[in-house]
Amino acid sequence: MSDLNFQPTGLGDKPALLLVDMINGFTDPACELGSSSDDVVAANIELLAVFRRLNMPVFFTTVVFHNATQARVFRSRVPALEVLTPESDWVKVDARLERRDNEPLIEKQWASAFFGTDLHQQLQSAQVDSLVVTGLTTSGCVRASAVDGLQSDYRVVVARDAVGDRNQQAHAANLFDLNAKYADVEDNATIIAKLESIATV
Repeated sequence: MSDLNFQPTGLGDKPALLLVDMINGFTDPACELGSSSDDVVAANIELLAVFRRLNMPVFFTTVVFHNATQARVFRSRVPALEVLTPESDWVKVDARLERRDNEPLIEKQWASAFFGTDLHQQLQSAQVDSLVVTGLTTSGCVRASAVDGLQSDYRVVVARDAVGDRNQQAHAANLFDLNAKYADVEDNATIIAKLESIATV
């Protein structure tokens, strides 16, 4: 069976950066959920600098469980998620990203940044028409957020350099699949060139 033919969607006139779960619990290998991801953090810092310089919207997500009723099945399937409580340092955005007060932090309980949150409403208020998606992990929350971004009618670009996974085979397979069906998968340099072009129009 041959692969599907697809057309790149690119970015629209008002892109936003969506950093999925760039929190200590995922960027620090000391946490069971985490992995060595210094290169992913560095790539996110690079994209953040461009979005901030061009005054384009930036959104962060974190995973926080406030009570035992939230995402019960998900948590029973992945018990390591139980450390993501409001008082834990694991739910805080990695300090190296220096999140600013005007950059919303979306709390979620499931994989997708859209499911059960007001992210779509916030994006609409900011007149966003497309997303650059980064973060951790490629096969989990990044994939779910990218797919739901498409299903919410946003053009989606996944930044290859700025996503990562504990499993490199899963990382590669999911980037291939995302690019084939749901999103453009591009490196930072290509994305930055497109952002600069949008900003000059």
